[in-house]
Amino acid sequence: MPSRERVDAFIASVVSGDHVRAIADFYHDDATMQENLAEPRRGRELLMAHEKRALDRLERMHTHAPLAVLVDGDLVAINWVFDATGRDGVTRRLVEVALQRWRGDRIAAEQFFYDTASAWRVVD
Repeated sequence: MPSRERVDAFIASVVSGDHVRAIADFYHDDATMQENLAEPRRGRELLMAHEKRALDRLERMHTHAPLAVLVDGDLVAINWVFDATGRDGVTRRLVEVALQRWRGDRIAAEQFFYDTASAWRVVD
C-alpha cells in the first residue's frame, strides 16, 4: 500500500513532465497500462518505450496538476488533464481518470478512462 507521500511524489514526477522517468521510478517491472477497454500493455520497459514514442511525436506535453486524487489502500485514482501540442502547433486536451493498483510502493496496474468522443479536443 502506498503512502500518500509516495503517491504525491509520483504525481510531482508526472507534472514535472518527465513521464518516462516516472514510469521507471514508480512502476513494477511487470506493470500493465490499459487504455479504456483495450488490451493492456505489459512490462515496464515496454511502457517506457511506448511513452517515449508518444512524447517524441509532440512538440510539447503539459501536464496539469490533478483535479482530484483519491487513495484507498492499494487503489489510487487520479483525475489528470494533459495538453499536447503537436509539431503543427495545435494543442489538444485529454481529461482522464487513471485507476491504479499499487503493490507496495510501486504501481502494478493502471487503467485510463476517458471519453473517446471528446478526447484530444483542440484547446482554444
